[in-house]
Amino acid sequence: MSNIFNILTIPFLLAMFLAVTMGASGTAPAFSAAYGANVLKKSLIPGLFGIMVLAGALLAGKEVSLTLGDNLLESAFFTPLTTSIILLCIGLSILFATLLGVPQSTSQSTVLSISGAASALGSLNTHTLFFEIIPMWIVLPIIAFIIMLVLSKHVLPFFKRSFFKTTSVAFANHKAFKVLLILSSLYVAFSIGANNVANAAAPIAALTANEIGHDSISNFLPIIILSVLIVAPCFAIGSSLFGHKVTKPNGKDIIEVNPMNATIIAFIVASLLIFASVVKGIPTSLVQLNAAGFIALSISKKGTKETFKNKTVKRFFTVWAVAPIFAFLMTYILIKVIVVN
Repeated sequence: MSNIFNILTIPFLLAMFLAVTMGASGTAPAFSAAYGANVLKKSLIPGLFGIMVLAGALLAGKEVSLTLGDNLLESAFFTPLTTSIILLCIGLSILFATLLGVPQSTSQSTVLSISGAASALGSLNTHTLFFEIIPMWIVLPIIAFIIMLVLSKHVLPFFKRSFFKTTSVAFANHKAFKVLLILSSLYVAFSIGANNVANAAAPIAALTANEIGHDSISNFLPIIILSVLIVAPCFAIGSSLFGHKVTKPNGKDIIEVNPMNATIIAFIVASLLIFASVVKGIPTSLVQLNAAGFIALSISKKGTKETFKNKTVKRFFTVWAVAPIFAFLMTYILIKVIVVN
C-alpha cells in the first residue's frame, strides 16, 4: 500500500497544481460578470467559487471524467510517468495564459494534451476527438454568440420599452437583478465544477484505478469521487492567489455591463456547459462561451469593427490559439522522448 502512495504522490501533486491554475483561470467566466457590474466584492469570490465548483464536480461531473479518463486515451495508458507528463503540460499551458491575464480554456488544453500523449503512444481515439469534442467546441460558442446578439439587439430593448417605465439605468441596477446576477455567477461556478474539475481529476482517477488493479475499473465512480474531493478545493486556492489577474479583463475591458446583461450571459454560458457536461460528457471551453457573450454584447453596442479592434479581444484569440497547441506539442514530444524511446 505504501508503494502505491509513493507512485501516486507526484501525479496527485501535479493534479493539485493544475487545479490551482484552473481555479485562477476559471474565476473570470464565473465571476467577471458580477465583478464587472460592481455587485460582488472581490474578496468573497474565492470562497463562493470553491464551494460551487466542488458541488458541480460531485453532482454533475461523472460523464466528462469518463470521457477524459478512458475515451480519448485508454485508461490502461495512464501510467504514473505518462499521467505526470500530461498534467504538467496542461498546467504549464494554463499558467502561461493566466500570467498573461487571459482566461484560457482548461478543457481545450487538457483534451489536446491527452491527445498529444495518445498520438505519441499510437492510441488516439480520433472519432471522439474529431467527431464529438471539436464540433462541440465550434458549435456552442456560436450558439452563445447568436443568442446574446439577438437578445441584446432585439429582445431586451423591446422588453424594456414595452413592460418597464423606469429609466434604463434604474432598470439595470435594480436589486432583484443584482441578486439574480450573483445566483447566475454561482450557477456558472457549478457548471465549471461539472466540466473542468475532470481535467485534473480524470487522469489521476484512471491512474489510481490502474495501480489498484483491473477490477477497480468497474468501480470507477468511487475513485473519481475521491479524486474530485482532493482536486476541487485547490480551485479555491487558485482563485484566491491568481484570480484577480483575469477577473477584470474578461469583463470590463471588453465592455461595461449592467446586472441584467451580465446575468443573461452567465445563464446562457452555464446552461450550455451543463448541457455539454451532463448530456454529452464533452469537456468544453466555458471561458470561450463567456467571451462569446461579451463580444456579442459589444457588437450590439459598439459595432463589429470597434469590438475587434479591442486589444483584449485580440489577445484572447491569440492566446486561445497558442496555448492548446503548446500543450499538445509539449506532451507529444515529452512522451516520445521519455516514454516511447
